[in-house]
Amino acid sequence: MNNFSRKNHSEKNRKRRKKNEDSDFYSKDNISSRENNRFSMKSSKKHGIKNFNESDKVRTNLSSNRRKPLNKSKNEISTKSHYLNKELVNNKNFDDWIWGKHSVYEALISERAINRIWCTSEIFSSEKFYTLLKDLKLKGVLIEEVSWNRLSQLTFGASHQGAALQLASSKTISLEELIKFSKTNSTNPIILALDGITDPHNVGAIIRSAEAFNSKGIVIPQRRSAGLTGTVAKVAAGALEHLPVSRVVNLNRALAELKKNGFLIVGLSGNGKLSISNFHEKTPLVVVIGSEDKGISLLTQKKCDFLLKIPLKGKTSSLNASVAAAISLFHLTGN
Repeated sequence: MNNFSRKNHSEKNRKRRKKNEDSDFYSKDNISSRENNRFSMKSSKKHGIKNFNESDKVRTNLSSNRRKPLNKSKNEISTKSHYLNKELVNNKNFDDWIWGKHSVYEALISERAINRIWCTSEIFSSEKFYTLLKDLKLKGVLIEEVSWNRLSQLTFGASHQGAALQLASSKTISLEELIKFSKTNSTNPIILALDGITDPHNVGAIIRSAEAFNSKGIVIPQRRSAGLTGTVAKVAAGALEHLPVSRVVNLNRALAELKKNGFLIVGLSGNGKLSISNFHEKTPLVVVIGSEDKGISLLTQKKCDFLLKIPLKGKTSSLNASVAAAISLFHLTGN
């Protein structure tokens, strides 16, 4: 019995020891695993911070790399625009321009030939300029009220003081004077009326042909037409000095006035029903020539007594306005 009890007691002690050893082992494992976890978390945090710093550095490098070409391109654009603006100023011929309110005023009272005037509303309504500008408008000078910024654009930033003008290469006369002049020199005069021809080269070439075929004058509207600029005078090759030009406020009213004074109004049109070679009227004539792209406006066509066409035999459907004018004058003066 004693032996059995001793054995049981020793076995119990053994089992207790084993349990304690196992528990110690597991607790050590837990402690080590916790330490490992702490270490791994610390290292991961460190790595995370490092990675974040590295990624941040990459981002900043990329952004700096991106910013540099943008700044470069902005500088390039600004320099390019600067040189382009300079080139435009050099290319634009300002020989026939006057700006500055005192200079403009002196040009107005000296009765120089003027093509166009730009001014601000303050200048236009001022006591000094209002009467002068109103009289010039009635004489056919194109006057535009523009903003200060628009005037700065037109003069490329010059000190314009709210007023600028472009001189004409020749003085214009009133429609009444043109009618009187044409009838005193010829029984069947021919006058050309230009509708919407804005290209100065075409206007200059038409003036040259008109003078060569003994036309008695040209009628041009204030708007939608090239004025008597230096380019027009150059292309006209001296013809502008021998051919009177009347600049009217409204072309259709001018045509009605010419009709009252015995002129027959004929228009050149690709849709005309009568060929110019079959037209044989012996009377004072006004030949209306429209622009190449739009031709004679519908309202002006209604004012015409005849719409004449130039017969074309090739595949080309239309002619240059100055060429059409020369051909029509050749046919009409030959009759």
